[in-house]
Amino acid sequence: MIARLNFTPMAPQEYLEWESTQDVKYAYVNGEVFAMTGGTIPHNQIALNLASALKAHLRGKGCLVVMADVKVEVSQNGPYHYPDVMVSCDGRDRDAIKLIRYPSLIVEVLSPSTADYGRGDKFTHYRQIPTLQEYVLISSDKISVDRYRRISSRRWDLQTYIEAETLSPASVDWQGPIELLYKEVRFIEEG
Repeated sequence: MIARLNFTPMAPQEYLEWESTQDVKYAYVNGEVFAMTGGTIPHNQIALNLASALKAHLRGKGCLVVMADVKVEVSQNGPYHYPDVMVSCDGRDRDAIKLIRYPSLIVEVLSPSTADYGRGDKFTHYRQIPTLQEYVLISSDKISVDRYRRISSRRWDLQTYIEAETLSPASVDWQGPIELLYKEVRFIEEG
């Protein structure tokens, strides 16, 4: 979840320098900065379950698996976002310290309040990353996963997964049951 700040618009380099001195993470879009607020335990558990499985699978293969504290640079002019899980197997990211530039897989765990942004504007931003092959959206309030796979520079294929199916992002040559993502996750009860 993000909270908008009322700042004077910043150039990308100003943002990068300014944010490095802050105690809070900030996304950057079109000169504006947005404070990143905390998520729920289900959100965190889902991201951790997937990141752990990917990390184990990719160990020793020259890939970086990172979580929400690492930003992605869409271009040198921004935007900059903090995906929940991200994988780069590109050698140009191997020595990265502050941000990833060449991800092959980006995953966002969505709450009801962030779902539209994750499927809309954020996906529009991520599609600009030439190395990105797959974008996975995982619901944090019910068992539901969508995987977008790049078909060409402008075409993406959508596959929706439900319980008892297997998620198989080809960009990292991994397969795992949807139940693994939701292991030990307790959904917020309505009512």
